[in-house]
Amino acid sequence: KYQCQAGDLVEIEIPEPEKLEAEAEDIPIDIVYEDEDLLVVDKPAGMVVHPAPGNYTGTLVNALLYHCEGSLSGIGGVMRPGIVHRIDKDTSGLLVVAKCDRAHVVLSESLKSHGIEREYHALVKGGFSEDSGTVDEPIGRHPIDRKKMAVLLPTQGFSRHAVTHYEVLERYRGFCL
Repeated sequence: KYQCQAGDLVEIEIPEPEKLEAEAEDIPIDIVYEDEDLLVVDKPAGMVVHPAPGNYTGTLVNALLYHCEGSLSGIGGVMRPGIVHRIDKDTSGLLVVAKCDRAHVVLSESLKSHGIEREYHALVKGGFSEDSGTVDEPIGRHPIDRKKMAVLLPTQGFSRHAVTHYEVLERYRGFCL
């Protein structure tokens, strides 16, 4: 609770960074498609995509390193080899993984230019008044709960332009698909 005063001497010791490298682990994964350049994996809900604080093992990257015997694109660095895009831990779905740098560049550029279309199915608590529509709002980290994303005003922090087109497939009591 001490507030520094003029003339105070503050000494900070910064430890050497720990060398982090993802380890290959024999974790079963559902590969939907694979060729020499890429693979498509059906990631189950509950699996983290890449190692991060609190989740250094048991991730999709650990499983990919084992399956591909280290032959993944290096563009994502040692903790994200081959990872072109990701989905949240609690979300299941298909992920495209680059096995070489050339594929990684092409896939990343295609995602950025919207040359690849992504479709999600979600069970939403509550509902929508319209059966279809578009949400065109800036999205960023929730200002209080950093694990969540939220629509942000310009004064609330960093956000990215996001456009989501939705269509209600089914309505249930208190939920929509």
